[in-house]
Amino acid sequence: MRYQRSSALFAEAKKYIPGGVNSPVRAFKAVGGEPIFVKQAKGAYLHDEDGNQYIDYISSWGPLLFGHAHEPVLQAVIAKAKKGTSFGIPTEIETELAKLAVQMVPNIDKIRFVNSGTEACMSAVRLARGYTGREKIIKFAGCYHGHADAFLIQAGSGAVTFGSPNSPGVTQGTAKDTLLANYNDLEGVKALVAANKGEIAGIILEPVAGNMGCIIPKTEFIQGLRELCSQEDILLLFDEVMTGFRLAKGGAQQALGITADIVMFGKVIGGGLPVGAFAARADIMAHLAPEGPVYQAGTLSGNPLAMSAGLAMLTEIDQNPEVFDSLAQKTEHLHQGIAQVLTEKGMPHQINRFGSMLSVHFCEEPVVDFASSAKGNNAIFKKYFHGMLDQGVYLPPSAFESYFLNDAISYQDLDATIEAVKAVF
Repeated sequence: MRYQRSSALFAEAKKYIPGGVNSPVRAFKAVGGEPIFVKQAKGAYLHDEDGNQYIDYISSWGPLLFGHAHEPVLQAVIAKAKKGTSFGIPTEIETELAKLAVQMVPNIDKIRFVNSGTEACMSAVRLARGYTGREKIIKFAGCYHGHADAFLIQAGSGAVTFGSPNSPGVTQGTAKDTLLANYNDLEGVKALVAANKGEIAGIILEPVAGNMGCIIPKTEFIQGLRELCSQEDILLLFDEVMTGFRLAKGGAQQALGITADIVMFGKVIGGGLPVGAFAARADIMAHLAPEGPVYQAGTLSGNPLAMSAGLAMLTEIDQNPEVFDSLAQKTEHLHQGIAQVLTEKGMPHQINRFGSMLSVHFCEEPVVDFASSAKGNNAIFKKYFHGMLDQGVYLPPSAFESYFLNDAISYQDLDATIEAVKAVF
């Protein structure tokens, strides 16, 4: 049996961990079957507990720009661990990483490190509310900003009504302060702003979405949001947990030519270790404790291991900016190859791509928002996912997730992946 040990490990995990996993998408609920359990990884490849090897297209959901167990990051963490793992006291390396991040990213003066993307987004929204003195935020259907209460909201009964909780444990009181809009629909956002005049603290979005597949913002949409926020004294919040330091040295702000007021980071900024961060202009960050009244704290924030991994990763990017061109070219090669196979097989499909992010949707119409993403044929996607898994290719186990390429993937790996698509279909 190809996945015998993984199956046994999953059965054991379910006895002690809810659903057998510590993050829901790992459970394969969206694609059926049981998850593989990874034993180790190096470069472009995952190795599971049954001895199977896979070309990895999630790269730990984004952070591993240069591949698994990248030597400079590995050595930095090992060296730092020997000096202690956490102190809860300031260390020099926190400032070193902060300084480098501020130098690389446009339009930020100061940065605060936290421990996850969820924590970064939650804290950024609190800061936006504290800075503006307003309570409501606008988010977009299909954009995921972590599991804080304010983000687990579904559509209300009309275009300009507040949302309702989509998870038990989220209160109606919390939901009333989150307004839901559709991605790439500027007029819908304008309607929400007009209906809640002077009440909206911030508009939060993934500038290039990765949680409903890879969704690219229309130019008039993203520019219109910036103009609207400036006109209405609303803060524009870019959730760059996925896109930060992945789409460009300066993230999506640089890649799109749009500046945000608060930017949230995760993934790449931690080099594969648990890290989040949020950053803004000095006048906004001055509202954050201990300088200002907006409280945020974390015992393990800025811990030496995470900071050393992040500093090694960002240093590598800063010194090798050509990695972004390399990744984009590889992603384009994969895009064209898969598209050619699916076209030859007569399979309806849409492929979205931006930089090193890509998603394949089995549908006829362009995928521009959550509603159009949801029209994909999930039955075909399930067969595609498991077929590719059996061919030694690990894809995101959900039709609503982006691929994240790493630069350790070779053109031979890409061609093998395209051949695997041929075999599956």
